Amino acid sequence: MDLLHGAVRTYAWGSRTAIAEFSGRPAPTAHPEAELWLGAHPGDPARLASDGDERSLLDVIAADPEGQLGATARGRFGDALPFLAKVLAADEPLSLQAHPSAAQAVEGFAREDQLGIAVNAPTRNYRDRSHKPELIVALGPFEALAGFRPAAGSVALMQALDVPALTPYIGLLSGQADADGLRALFTTWITAPQPDLDVLVPAVLDGAVNYVRSGATEFAAEAKTILELGERYPGDAGVLAAMLLNRISLAPGEGIYLPAGNLHAYLHGIGFEVMANSDNVLRGGLTPKHVDVPELLRVLDFTPTTDVVIAPRDVGDGLERVYDTPAPEFAVSALSLDGEHLGHQVDAPARHDGPQVLLCTEGTVTVHAKSDVLTLRRGAAAWVPADDGPIRLVADAPARLFRATVGV
Repeated sequence: MDLLHGAVRTYAWGSRTAIAEFSGRPAPTAHPEAELWLGAHPGDPARLASDGDERSLLDVIAADPEGQLGATARGRFGDALPFLAKVLAADEPLSLQAHPSAAQAVEGFAREDQLGIAVNAPTRNYRDRSHKPELIVALGPFEALAGFRPAAGSVALMQALDVPALTPYIGLLSGQADADGLRALFTTWITAPQPDLDVLVPAVLDGAVNYVRSGATEFAAEAKTILELGERYPGDAGVLAAMLLNRISLAPGEGIYLPAGNLHAYLHGIGFEVMANSDNVLRGGLTPKHVDVPELLRVLDFTPTTDVVIAPRDVGDGLERVYDTPAPEFAVSALSLDGEHLGHQVDAPARHDGPQVLLCTEGTVTVHAKSDVLTLRRGAAAWVPADDGPIRLVADAPARLFRATVGV
């Protein structure tokens, strides 16, 4: 077991304060810090700190895959860590995006290889052969758009904005209030000529301004989001698409699971994110990066949903709360030490023989593994290899760890 020093990723939508303050570093930072990668992704592996030395987690796993990953994980996923954990901080909205299924990723990677598109080319959609299911758990208030809302909700929102230019689109969706109707309307907007968008988007923004000024509350969050997106990305079809998606406000500890084909955009907040170890992203707008509309339409799932937010499930004696997802690559839980768990060693439930990434988000926790003892304070992380578990925990005051490991 070793301290895990994450790799900081600086993107324009990141925060100059959130990750630094969470990690106990001076803030504001020179550049916006968007993500702290706590994994073994080849693009930016975290580093293990031991006895004043630092080693790449990617290299450590390559040197001893059996000891680091365990026989079960190796048998299922080979000699690579199948998940990537991150701390994500958004001060500005991320791009409107979705991720492919496993089959789509394999086919897309092979197709782009055959076309001779370099893996690191900015126009490349598929940078690996893996799907990318992901879970985001809020570490503070967190705002997002995720999944297509039922058509009736989008119709009601557009009617509330009272924009005459939206009338034909309201009719389209009212006449086909299902996944096919959502596909037809989204496709119409995302493929619209720019001159048409330059008329329609400002009209919708005016409607949102009037709605907010009216003091109405039912769609206040949606209207404010439309205005924020429109200010940052004028004339972008993604501003219109936001009216078709669930607008979600997460309380700390709540999560969103994003399967293949789920159209989403994180808006603001800090969270703990765990995903399959992939970098496949198909963007649909709200970004200066590469947008491939035909490929996005090919992978999107237009099935409407309202069951988006995940609350953790209590396990056993209340020490662990599990975020249930169908992803085989990862499992995520929160380990909360309070009440009767304080002041003595507590066995953390052992799900299997795989590796673990631990992230302390509240208080101070001492972690005992077979080979070592580490004290983690808020913002600190640890890597527990398969051959060093199970673990025991000690806290003298209320504390919390998030744990990412291989799915069962």
